[in-house]
Amino acid sequence: MSKTAPVETLSGSPLTVYSEDEDMFRASVREFAEGEIRPRVEAMDEHQKLDPVVIKHLFDLGLMSIETPEEYGGAGASFFTAIIGVEELSRVDPSVGVMMDVQNTLVNNAFIRWGNAEQKQKYLPRLAERSVGAYALSEAGSGSDAFAMNTRAVDKGDHYVLTGQKLWITNGLEAEIFVVFANANPEAGYRGITAFIVEKTFDGFAVGKKENKTGIRASSTTEIIFDECRVPKENVLGDVGKGYKVSIETLNEGRIGIGAQMIGLARGAFDAALNYTGERVQFGKPINQFQGVQFQLAELATELEAARLMVYNAARLKDAGLPFVKEAAMAKLYSSRAAEHIASKAVELYGGYGFVKDYPVEKFWRDSKIGAIYEGTSNMQLQTIAKLLTSSKQPLVQ
Repeated sequence: MSKTAPVETLSGSPLTVYSEDEDMFRASVREFAEGEIRPRVEAMDEHQKLDPVVIKHLFDLGLMSIETPEEYGGAGASFFTAIIGVEELSRVDPSVGVMMDVQNTLVNNAFIRWGNAEQKQKYLPRLAERSVGAYALSEAGSGSDAFAMNTRAVDKGDHYVLTGQKLWITNGLEAEIFVVFANANPEAGYRGITAFIVEKTFDGFAVGKKENKTGIRASSTTEIIFDECRVPKENVLGDVGKGYKVSIETLNEGRIGIGAQMIGLARGAFDAALNYTGERVQFGKPINQFQGVQFQLAELATELEAARLMVYNAARLKDAGLPFVKEAAMAKLYSSRAAEHIASKAVELYGGYGFVKDYPVEKFWRDSKIGAIYEGTSNMQLQTIAKLLTSSKQPLVQ
């Protein structure tokens, strides 16, 4: 039995903040990350590719199907459990963390919430056992304005034909199953957007250019090309014309996942800096014995703890069925800023060694920048927060 301690939220509803089972899960993921991922981090970053052995372990350990019900081969655990997993993987390598994040908070989540019985039975076991998933929304002309997409879906009776191009697709090289958004009725504007389940083997589907990125280099980011791609009608995910609801609601949860990636990254950078300042000797003593360094470490630790609690709070609210959109936006905004700041300071605390690839902090620094960009830029998070603060009601999807 797990031991739990409730706490009162601002709304008065009790949320569990401690679980013995969660501590055990965290310890097991950390052991895996330290033993299997850390020895491969440098090579994966250099070659811009995740080691297939790591991906296999993610499936074998059940990390790719945390919330998926047990009847479909998943763990049937909480959203918060998935957040812990993403955090612990990202503490060692954010590239691995984001693969788990996209699989759980975007792809599996879309199937669980919007898939019909046949779709769940067909795809969720594959996503739990062996198949990487990807979420294809962004295009060259529709980033923050996600609904300005040009990818089209034409009804051909028993199937749809998709034509267009998607950009910045995480897991694009490894994925076999894609949740793709296309407009099936352009005259209706965003109300024509529809979600489709597309398999890599479908005729007319192709993976295009792989991006050469600054950070999270082992995580594949590609373009996806649809050249009259034939998609069976039974592969519409949710209702025709309701794809905007699928995208908004999954991304709301995905932002918490990116928050988890950022606090894991920040923890990795901070731990490295803390250890180094205890080993680096200047003027006859470790540099962490100087007040100037101590105060910097104290500031960074406080910033990290604040970000961590914001991410955890948003995840707990989601699990409790309470409004969490504002808190998710705040968590992503703050955690991405904290990660970038902490990683940058870690480089400075390492001195010259921080700027070379022989030490881990320069990679955390490079990896951190993406947090302010994907799954909603920082400006979009500010817009969401402001709307919710100034509205008399929660502007959730109607």
